[in-house]
Amino acid sequence: MLIPIGQDAGLTSVSLGVLRTMEQKGVRVSFFKPIAQPRQGQNQFDLTTKIIEANTAMQVAEPLSMNYAENLICNDQNDVLMEEIIARFKEATADAEVALIEGLTPTRNHPFANQVNFEIAKTLDAEIVFVAAPGNDNPAQLKERIEVAVSNFGGSKNSNISGLIINKLNAPVDDHGRTRPDLSDIFDDAANEKANLEVMEIFNSSPIRVLGCVPWSIELIATRAADIASHLKAEIINEGELNTRRIRAVTFCARSIPNMVEHFRPGSLLVTSADRPDVIVAACLAAMNGLEIGALLLTGGYEIPEQIKTLCAPAFESGLPVFTTQGNTWQTSLNLQSFSLEVPADDKERIESVNDHVAAHIDGNWIESLSEGSNRERRLSPPAFRYQLTDLARKAAKRVVLPEGDEPRTVKAASICAERKIAECVLLGNPEAIKRVAEQQGVTLGAGVQIIDPEAVREQYVARLVELRKNKGMTEVVAREQLEDTVVLGTMMLENNEVDGLVSGAVHTTANTIRPPLQLIKTAPSASLVSSVFFMLLPDQVLVYGDCAINPDPNAEQLAEIAIQSADSAKAFGIDPRVAMISYSTGTSGQGADVEKVREATKIAQEKRPDLVIDGPLQYDAAIMENVAKSKAPDSPVAGKATVFVFPDLNTGNTTYKAVQRSADLVSIGPMLQGMRKPVNDLSRGALVDDIVYTVALTAIQAKQADDAKA
Repeated sequence: MLIPIGQDAGLTSVSLGVLRTMEQKGVRVSFFKPIAQPRQGQNQFDLTTKIIEANTAMQVAEPLSMNYAENLICNDQNDVLMEEIIARFKEATADAEVALIEGLTPTRNHPFANQVNFEIAKTLDAEIVFVAAPGNDNPAQLKERIEVAVSNFGGSKNSNISGLIINKLNAPVDDHGRTRPDLSDIFDDAANEKANLEVMEIFNSSPIRVLGCVPWSIELIATRAADIASHLKAEIINEGELNTRRIRAVTFCARSIPNMVEHFRPGSLLVTSADRPDVIVAACLAAMNGLEIGALLLTGGYEIPEQIKTLCAPAFESGLPVFTTQGNTWQTSLNLQSFSLEVPADDKERIESVNDHVAAHIDGNWIESLSEGSNRERRLSPPAFRYQLTDLARKAAKRVVLPEGDEPRTVKAASICAERKIAECVLLGNPEAIKRVAEQQGVTLGAGVQIIDPEAVREQYVARLVELRKNKGMTEVVAREQLEDTVVLGTMMLENNEVDGLVSGAVHTTANTIRPPLQLIKTAPSASLVSSVFFMLLPDQVLVYGDCAINPDPNAEQLAEIAIQSADSAKAFGIDPRVAMISYSTGTSGQGADVEKVREATKIAQEKRPDLVIDGPLQYDAAIMENVAKSKAPDSPVAGKATVFVFPDLNTGNTTYKAVQRSADLVSIGPMLQGMRKPVNDLSRGALVDDIVYTVALTAIQAKQADDAKA
């Protein structure tokens, strides 16, 4: 049970981060908020519960309303309150190994919070973990405040007290210790330089164990432009990318243009009076030059002249959000001060950032200890899969070349990979162009990202390319022409062992990405073909789909090879492979050439790899649904619990993966290529930055596995 010490501990963020850590460790966890605590005057609304319900498949029980709980407390019916809490607790935690309970925050309106928290913890026999934010306390004051709070819960005599999580370390705070500084302080990172608080030293002489220490990050309050527009009740002039652009700075444009330009930064909310066409035009010029301004906020209620709108049309088309308010700039600044920095329940991207940031600072050993002794077969959940990807990639320590080096998503992904130490990324492209793209996005390319100018290195690969393709009539002239293609150049670097893998496809087609490696790298000695898999991140587990990208109509031998490659890939990434060979018929119920091909492929795969669990033909519903499996394939070792789905042809596989992905709004990672001598992976041209990051991680892990196979 997480119990906050003070009003500004950031309890929701800590709850989400602890839940994420448990999911990453493969723990089956549930969440329970016994009593909803009002937010901004609402009685039923509970932020943590709402976020979990909106963004996960986790089992959650509705909390009791605060009014109902207060009535019971006032009428001396605490026993009735606890009985109802136990009933809801059992409902929420029936299938879980560990339940996370979120306590109440003591406030002026709810002074009884800690008494109720103590009663709930005793009633449910819960381990207690306190959550505190330093605020304005110095180390000694923080230690004293925490020890007083612990003593109110029985102190050292209470064996259920497990420890403490410190949140918002080094956060900018106001005079009352709240993480709510003035607007300039919230958004101006230069205004809040604070020395690191050596928290661990505070508790060297204290019996309470620190289970996590979460530093404050400005990225966690980077809100969507749409949220600010909604808060201000603004009129939208140009929607653009209103729902996706994030505000990381607020600049009031009250000076002349020469004194303002330096404040036009990526993620800035530029606030100016609508009768300042000079500022509007300057901001639009910056946007047209690739600077990703967060939004343009116009005050005063003036109309933008049509000539200015026409002049600024290209900037509007680039995605620049523009909205206007009736109040003047001073009134608007006051309204911005009251904007809530809490993460909205529908902001999935920001919620993911909060989850991962907090989870990265929670003691993993403590989390693992919570489920010790459980014998349950664990499914690899999406958070556990993503965590495992980045962890394995960090350990692999590989170099991955990105031929589309000046593509904005690729630049941002390379920066993230370097920051998280997922891989060292090599960007191919004009260094000045790459640096300009990075600057426009507010991205720093430091250690862990290498930029290579193709013009400077192309010539050194000509002779080797001629040698590799001489049987195909390759000449030096043709080789130079082909090396103009950065994918070919990157492939030559991979062939020459200068990098460990290649990722492309954000701009190039699949054929453009795969053809050079097939010609120059070729297949692995043990592989007869190259195939692909997608990792499908369902709400509660990760499935493998193959082949959905490469082979149009494999024969039975090839289909068996795809099944074996897909099973090995699943195993390599922590998924227990139970392979379903998919068809329109289950078992012997149907006939036809397509069914016979699947039946023959199943037999070949089983004979080649008796160590794998493979069955087919199976219809999709029989492979994934236990109730259908019982009637259609009761004796199958795979039906109803398949983790690897092998489709009979590209038409079926590609259609199914896209239908599942789009209909269920799932994340899919891939395609990951299998069977290459060295790892090369293709991206969708609609790939998001995270897609590129995880594909780089996959590639790094594949490179390590290839090294291990040679050893």
